Amino acid sequence: MTLAQVDALPVAVLPIATVYPPGHLLVWHEHRRAQFLYAATGTMLVETDHGAWTVPGERAVLIPPDRRHQVRMLDVETNSLYIDPAAAPWWPTECRVVEVGPLLRELLLAASDIDPRDGLGDRNRALLELILHEASRLAEVPLHIPIPRAEPFAGLCRRYLADPDLTVGNADWAREAGVSERTFTRRFREEAGMSPAAWRSRARLLAAIPLLHHQSVTEVAARLGYATPAAFSYAFTRAFRTAPSRLHTSSRHDPADLTLINHS
Repeated sequence: MTLAQVDALPVAVLPIATVYPPGHLLVWHEHRRAQFLYAATGTMLVETDHGAWTVPGERAVLIPPDRRHQVRMLDVETNSLYIDPAAAPWWPTECRVVEVGPLLRELLLAASDIDPRDGLGDRNRALLELILHEASRLAEVPLHIPIPRAEPFAGLCRRYLADPDLTVGNADWAREAGVSERTFTRRFREEAGMSPAAWRSRARLLAAIPLLHHQSVTEVAARLGYATPAAFSYAFTRAFRTAPSRLHTSSRHDPADLTLINHS
């Protein structure tokens, strides 16, 4: 079942579950309904004209209606909800990554069996209403980074997100932009709300999220150029309010996380 097949139905909430091949890219598109895009597994990389959001497994991103976006799926199975805007007046005006707890996860799994083309009975209608209620109460996780609208800043940022390079500095970006380093830094801060160095640091931390699905905190810290795993864990937790070990599925007791706790 695809959204195009059911979008016109007089149903406020349409549940659609999908399994994507590794690395699949949903190219730029938009839809009239708001979207609750939940990653049951893997990691989703969501981009709009305004920013980029990284969505680890067992979290969701709330996408506003009529918002142009693209999504890269990294080993992802999704449970999506497409919601009529009138049914969710509280929906955010910009994308937002949210935590999804055990109750909502089970509700989303149950909803994946609903085919709205068959009509909604009392149980399914109540199930979807409960999902919508629970979705309105979810806590945001700040797993995002702004993308400047103006060029050359937008292009530089998007290329860096696709391939974070530790060797790139302000001088390199200023040279590509054809301006002095001082001018570039000032204009970038005006566009992005942070310095180029701070932006690249946050971009590298976001790039760590899909790596943590397969590698330990210690391995990811070394790959990103941090002096110690504890330094990486501290920077990650400070930026995103969650420890990197929470995103590493194969080890619940990473030594880096213990070091962070001992120094807190």
